[in-house]
Amino acid sequence: MPSFGGLLKKRRTKDSQTLSKELEAGSSPTAAQTQTSPNAAEHHHHHHHHNHNHQSHPPTNHDHISTADSAHTYHSSNQSNRSSDAQRTHPEGQPSSMQSAVTQSPAAHPQSGQHQSHSSNVASIQNIIHSSHQSGQSATGGQASQQSQRTTKGKYSLEDFTLQRTLGTGSFGRVHLVQSKHNHRFYAIKVLKKAQVVKMKQIEHTNDERRMLNRVRHPFLITLWGTWQDARNLYMVMDFVEGGELFSLLRKSQRFPNPVAKFYAAEVTLALEYLHSHQIIYRDLKPENLLLDRHGHLKITDFGFAKEVPDITWTLCGTPDYLAPEVVSSKGYNKSVDWWSLGILIFEMLCGFTPFWDSGSPVKIYENILRGRVKYPPYLHHDAVNLLSQLITADLTKRLGNLHGGSEDVKNHPWFAEVTWDRLARKDIDAPYVPPIRGGQGDASQYDRYPEETEAYGQPGDDIHGHLFPDF
Repeated sequence: MPSFGGLLKKRRTKDSQTLSKELEAGSSPTAAQTQTSPNAAEHHHHHHHHNHNHQSHPPTNHDHISTADSAHTYHSSNQSNRSSDAQRTHPEGQPSSMQSAVTQSPAAHPQSGQHQSHSSNVASIQNIIHSSHQSGQSATGGQASQQSQRTTKGKYSLEDFTLQRTLGTGSFGRVHLVQSKHNHRFYAIKVLKKAQVVKMKQIEHTNDERRMLNRVRHPFLITLWGTWQDARNLYMVMDFVEGGELFSLLRKSQRFPNPVAKFYAAEVTLALEYLHSHQIIYRDLKPENLLLDRHGHLKITDFGFAKEVPDITWTLCGTPDYLAPEVVSSKGYNKSVDWWSLGILIFEMLCGFTPFWDSGSPVKIYENILRGRVKYPPYLHHDAVNLLSQLITADLTKRLGNLHGGSEDVKNHPWFAEVTWDRLARKDIDAPYVPPIRGGQGDASQYDRYPEETEAYGQPGDDIHGHLFPDF
């Protein structure tokens, strides 16, 4: 069961001092759709949250790292360190069979708030694909048009919601399941303690996260509905995504069959294409940050490392297993780091482990990344190996997504040849797996239980940090 990963900063997240010590200690060269607003007059629901109670699976948790301008990610604080887990092993044997399920794809949620089923027009997973001789119908991630700047500052207050159970906790605060008193839909509210954000030097990235989420609107991205603050806390109202993390599903399955990995990779590709079209680098792609909605489609969550970068940036942040070599070597980098990370994600989905993982310290992972030698298991499809070799490459003149054709080069690769991109963008297909949501809307059974907050929210007092978060 997932443990709410994408909402509160993980304990495994490293600060700049920790990262510097790691690098200096090693021999690494670097040592030098329609949605509903909580207000009754608007419409739709959902949110990102996932608990990283990443149990005993050796190849699990991806260690976050961040520098002085480290991103405020928000993950559960009770997780083990993925990259330093000495028992991480490469799973052997055949892939576990993936439960195949037919689900009804949510084209849109009616204003009444009820999920409608579409069975007549919804394709099965086989219909994501078309025969390779057909002309490919291209759908860009940018198809989900960006709305005009949404008003989210001070849009809500505690009085608008009924607080329910805690979905996750972390070093900054916690995430609550809440129900709107206006439209009765369920949301997730992330509550961040301002004093902790300031203490951990996460002011810039907390503001960045809010700014980035306010700019984007896409079927495969989490939605920010509104924010506010009081004397002690920051509040962010976001989708409640019932199905938990892709990470948990991957660990149960050990690795995904080729069509399943392709389905999830294709949805991520459209989301990255959309973000890049708005000059946003995501910088934290991994299974823990991919949530499943009740129909089995993805939502990318945790924008703590996201940043608007029209050209290049130098910030060292992310998860060791997923860092591109130009990030590790402290060079300037651009949006192509996300395409590198897509390659790592596809590799992990197909193999059950990341290509540069090492049982030692993260520094060993960095050294492996800089060496750049990838061993592809023999069970991988040759088209997958070809795609991965063009994504997981240090040569930026050869990395797909960074070439003249941009994201179209990724989408037009033979491994994706069967994907019908426009249908996928509309969610006009069935996902390969449907989460076991039992209780209807507001079912939080996929998330762990936590002790509840004892300090009441909304208490009056001196707001000494409020000026640092002007957009809230």
